[in-house]
Amino acid sequence: MKLIASLASPFARKVRIVMAEKKVDFHLQLDNVWGEGSTISQFNPLGKVPCLIMEDGGAMFDSRVIVEYLDTLTPVGKLIPQGGRERAEVKCWEALADGLLDAAVLMRLENTQRSAGERSPAWVERQAGKVRSAIRAMSTGLGEHPYCTGNYFTLADVAVGCALHWLDFRFPEIGWRGDHTRLARLADKLAERPSFRDTMPQ
Repeated sequence: MKLIASLASPFARKVRIVMAEKKVDFHLQLDNVWGEGSTISQFNPLGKVPCLIMEDGGAMFDSRVIVEYLDTLTPVGKLIPQGGRERAEVKCWEALADGLLDAAVLMRLENTQRSAGERSPAWVERQAGKVRSAIRAMSTGLGEHPYCTGNYFTLADVAVGCALHWLDFRFPEIGWRGDHTRLARLADKLAERPSFRDTMPQ
């Protein structure tokens, strides 16, 4: 398999971490979707990474779809419960983390892709409000648990770790750690795992 990705993409990082945890072999192909030489649209009509290219040449895209597929390939390091409320809980954590990232990415694009006169402070603040709300929800949901859904590492932790580390990488000024110390401890604990350490955004 081949994974088309960007090293800075938190969604691509989520897939790379799952592949590492599941011990899935793959070839990493880097693509800058904003660059003139990008070829991602040949595989993903939405022009986004990550995109997984299968052995038969078929393409799979959207990180949530890819990681769900990867978790079925081998019982090693099972990350998503089979069904029921436990499965829904993990997927809700993933949706929360991805939603935080969606809002944060929009903030970054507004501030970096538009000239100062074209930017909308109200739009940026609306997205920032979503980020703050998501962090509060994560902190409340985590409570005193060692991991997002209780005592075991799951896809929920992969998604949340990617979201929080990307905030540290792109928006250190948000300073979320001071008000959410338990969440910060989880982020730091996750950063020590080889799969996270080897994919930390640079």
